[in-house]
Amino acid sequence: MPLPFDAPTSTTWLQGVQARDPLAWQRLTDLYGPLVFHWGRRHGLSPEDAGDLVQDVFSAVAGAIHRFLRGNEHGTFRGWLWTIARNKLRDHFRKIAAAGNAAAEGGTQALERLNAIPEAWSDQSQDVSDQAQLTNLFQRALELVRNEFEDRTWQAFWLVTVELKTTDEVAQHLGLTANSVRQAKSRVLRKLRRELGDFEDK
Repeated sequence: MPLPFDAPTSTTWLQGVQARDPLAWQRLTDLYGPLVFHWGRRHGLSPEDAGDLVQDVFSAVAGAIHRFLRGNEHGTFRGWLWTIARNKLRDHFRKIAAAGNAAAEGGTQALERLNAIPEAWSDQSQDVSDQAQLTNLFQRALELVRNEFEDRTWQAFWLVTVELKTTDEVAQHLGLTANSVRQAKSRVLRKLRRELGDFEDK
């Protein structure tokens, strides 16, 4: 499902996280918890350690979200979250390497894992997430926003964006104008980007 998620970050949704709003935090962990867990597993953590990574990352988010929101250029929330996760992963492997002789098997593997962690987030090169994980993230966001739209609005978005029907086909099928179909698609995509923390409210 090709969706454009490279827009600057919205402050509206993230301010709820900063204010420790329980609903905002629940939505945050529902959306991004599985992705952070995937990052941990992708870079060699056990399921238990990947679970610890999720807790450590969101604990760091709680302490740093105000700095992210004050940044001149927010970027995407996923990119910022990866920066935190990357640092936590590096801390984890440094501790393992330092715990014993770096030449020992465990220390050597830890150093290899440490060196394999990419520096930057890149949706294009998919350095830290495969397409299936990003698709799962978008699907979780879709589930969260589905009930906020009337049925025809949602159908128009779904048929055009997911099933790749033409605007004219969808308009005829739903008894809408072509412009109404385009507006429906735009409204849902805007809400979806905001839900993911990657939309500009200006």
